[in-house]
Amino acid sequence: MFKILGLDHVVLRVADVARMRRFYCDVLGCTVERDRGDIGLTQLRAGASLIDLIAIESEIGRKLGAGPGPAGGRNLDHFCLRIDPFDPGALAAHLGAYGVTPGQIAPRYGADGTGPSMYISDPEGNTVELKGPPTP
Repeated sequence: MFKILGLDHVVLRVADVARMRRFYCDVLGCTVERDRGDIGLTQLRAGASLIDLIAIESEIGRKLGAGPGPAGGRNLDHFCLRIDPFDPGALAAHLGAYGVTPGQIAPRYGADGTGPSMYISDPEGNTVELKGPPTP
């Protein structure tokens, strides 16, 4: 039939597109792939995948209801970005420079096996997992 090749994109409904764009680009290193301000969509490149930011006040965002998620709640539990290298000291220093509190590092299972990861929060409370390579 077909096989899944990987994560294509994640869509976040957001209240402040500019703030979220700064976080994902400046802190996490994404780049702007496309900016469709006319429809309230900003697409950020995250490696081989995209993170789509939908402004909740835009035409698209209003169609989906109040707040960033259903009934004003969050719209997902978390998503994971595979990063390389995973240097805990450098990562903590980098995140701290942007006022982001690094989470506890623990081995967690992901698409390529068990490896170190940490959870952080973006400016609107979405949980982002940063995951390193699998441990041998």
